Amino acid sequence: MPTTPDTADGTAATVPVATAPAATAPAATAPAEPRSVADLHRAGQLLAQYPKVRALLAPLGGPELLTAGQLLSRLDPDEVRAAHPAVPQVTVAVTGHGTLSQLTAPLTAELARHGLLARIAVSDFDSYVFDLSDARSDLYGAEPDLVLCVLDPMAVFDEVPVPWRPEDVERVAAEKYAIVAGLVARFEAASRGTLVLNTLPLPHRFTAQLVDHRSRARLGALWREFNARLLRLADAHPGLVTIDLDPLLAEGIEAVDTRLSLYAKAHLAPGLLARYAREVGHLARHLTGRTRKTLAVDLDGTLWGGVLGDDGAEGIEVADGYRGAAFTAFQQVVKQLGSQGVLLAAVSKNDIEPVGEVFRDHPGMTLREDDLVRITANWRPKHDNLAELAEALNLGIDSFVFVDDSPYECGLVRHALPDVAVVQVGQEPARHIDALLADGWFDTRELTAEDRSRVAKYRDELVRKDFLDSFDSLDDYLRQLDVRVALAAVAEADVARVAQLTQRTNQFNLTTRRLTPADVRALAADRGGLALAIRSSDRFGDNGLVGAVLGHRAGKALHIDNFLLSCRVFSRGIEQACLAAVLRHARDTGATEVLGSYRPTPKNHKVKDFYPRGGFAQAPDARAEDGTAVFRHDLAGIAAPPDHIHLTASFGESTS
Repeated sequence: MPTTPDTADGTAATVPVATAPAATAPAATAPAEPRSVADLHRAGQLLAQYPKVRALLAPLGGPELLTAGQLLSRLDPDEVRAAHPAVPQVTVAVTGHGTLSQLTAPLTAELARHGLLARIAVSDFDSYVFDLSDARSDLYGAEPDLVLCVLDPMAVFDEVPVPWRPEDVERVAAEKYAIVAGLVARFEAASRGTLVLNTLPLPHRFTAQLVDHRSRARLGALWREFNARLLRLADAHPGLVTIDLDPLLAEGIEAVDTRLSLYAKAHLAPGLLARYAREVGHLARHLTGRTRKTLAVDLDGTLWGGVLGDDGAEGIEVADGYRGAAFTAFQQVVKQLGSQGVLLAAVSKNDIEPVGEVFRDHPGMTLREDDLVRITANWRPKHDNLAELAEALNLGIDSFVFVDDSPYECGLVRHALPDVAVVQVGQEPARHIDALLADGWFDTRELTAEDRSRVAKYRDELVRKDFLDSFDSLDDYLRQLDVRVALAAVAEADVARVAQLTQRTNQFNLTTRRLTPADVRALAADRGGLALAIRSSDRFGDNGLVGAVLGHRAGKALHIDNFLLSCRVFSRGIEQACLAAVLRHARDTGATEVLGSYRPTPKNHKVKDFYPRGGFAQAPDARAEDGTAVFRHDLAGIAAPPDHIHLTASFGESTS
């Protein structure tokens, strides 16, 4: 009888059983693809094959992910970086009140799930006050991208007298808040990284020590007020993020393991630390420019129940019945994401006419045509439709999240487009919401006005492409487009959007240096700094703030530290017009040269010739270890801007 072992991709392969010894040695076969991080570890290939880790971790959770994190945390980040220099690295400093060594493994795994290499340093027990208050501490010396100041309930209760009353807890909590607020201000002044705090759970073993319900209510109220103050700290400190643990605890996670708390001074339970690490992973993904921008959803079985082609519009499940209510709840969540700048698209194997009628006319639909940038309904492979949609929107395919209930379709997209985040929902529509939201694909630090109007702007962009198709030449199209550009010093109202552009723009981003709002604000306020915002509009509408030029003066030289532009407005001459304006302004204000940097990344190769096309020459011997090249313009001859661009420039005080 033949045996049918699993192959590397999970399918069955028929292998005949040998009936006699082979006369000659069998031919060598290629090694099987690893199916887990443990496979790579056992084979001694975890370092060499590190780029495969991301895909191997994608489906994991719970103990399996923790085990993988333990293996990954044994790797030397320097060796990984030397072997794979293209892998982005995030330096994380962990400090706090309790013992936090159990955070290393889940944090390593969560960052690796998003293609990031974690360099983690955990401070000693209860060292957060020293770490954050002394600019000479090892924490600041590491120049971390993320600082996790992990707070726990014992940070307060360790200093409450025995016996105690709610008033004692209130006094200590107020003192702790004052200390934390001072540390946040100190960090903001001393570091350009992001500081992460968290709210503190209130364990039952403390409320239960109060025998009267009135005192318990008083304790609960003052504890929540303390946490609310921690959450509101971020309003005054742009470099701060506070993670609210209450929604995580509501998932049924244990907050405290009493034995670990008493014996090991580990005051937050391992499961809660692992869930917290997932939130940190989402934040790290955003800070490295990997936030997803587009949500593409299947229809039959995903956005509504049933099969439209078989059941007809009147037979699909939406709004009515308990399953219809579940699909409606899912549509409401999708619409909520769209209202905050996530681009929504439908990608379905269906005929377009009945699909359009459902979105326009079905009384139970929450999502409508105007909520979507595009509805694609045909019988072509979905990965082809996704690739074409990415091209039409001028977005990288790695900015897409695809949701489908079909394991077959999900598998095809994973195989053909590995950079797409695939969310496979099951047959129970009530669980669709949890599946979509589990990974925080669209998390960002702050919403801007541009975010809320993004869907309309991208719909306009598709209209522009249709308009382009009506012309025989690109020049004729650009002249009729009537592009208008405003280049001006960054104002306070622009700070959040400019910082967001540095964090989310990858293709037209000359150096991909990620800036916080505090960084942008400081640059705009620096008399020697250059911080310019680019706005554009055309016959189809206002594109908003779409780019920035950032730099500084040094003597007679103007240094352009970064130049970035939204992918929505590529190839219209905006970048050339703005560069010419900056060069003219530099010359008119006494500069003798302008220097521009380009640091290559896997995604910005399209702009590697940006400075040479603008009349710059590469400076000799100016290439750094990370590949950064410096280009120089002597201001002797400045190219004229494209004649179809109408540009106004107001440099204010940013370069004075």
